[in-house]
Amino acid sequence: MLNMGEYVVASLKNLVEKLKMLPGIGEKSAQRLAYHIIGLQKNEIKSFVDAILDAKTKIHFCSICKNLTDSEVCSICSDENRDGSTICVVESPQDVVSFEKSGGFNFRYHVLHGVISPLNGVGLSDIYIDALIKRLEANGDVKEVIMATNPTMEGEATALYIKKLLKRFDIKVTRLACGVPIGGDLEYTDKMTLIRALEGRSSM
Repeated sequence: MLNMGEYVVASLKNLVEKLKMLPGIGEKSAQRLAYHIIGLQKNEIKSFVDAILDAKTKIHFCSICKNLTDSEVCSICSDENRDGSTICVVESPQDVVSFEKSGGFNFRYHVLHGVISPLNGVGLSDIYIDALIKRLEANGDVKEVIMATNPTMEGEATALYIKKLLKRFDIKVTRLACGVPIGGDLEYTDKMTLIRALEGRSSM
């Protein structure tokens, strides 16, 4: 690991440590970002900080699908042109962005914010499975639930668990086709692979 040395001021070291908390940012990248930030004008730094605080203050979970929004209900759930008979269940808000970028699909979503992973301390109460069940109980128009969790061991286990819970509903449960590689993340899946996976989904 790269050592900054004792000569570096404490406030710079602290900034580097905070930047390393971001996903995908290691020691070297954190240092590069820190020096870049220090080189910014005060008004630029203030604008950057204000943007972070504004996002943190205003953004919360949609009361229906648990996607990120700055309103009570997100723009997708409030869109009357969306097909309310199909719900696509995903792990994260980033997955919603991936599907929306692919285009051509008009369903609604439900964001779990994770998957069941006992080894990582993530249990049933830590993700929004109960919210999905309550949503289905309140909405009898849903005909299909697409399980679009990532094709990892945890993602598969979560999909199977939810499938068992949905047996009491008169709902078709499907899973993404194998166009999405095992061990891959939807966030990094290209457009055509994602479209083919959706079009080739099968009953669970």
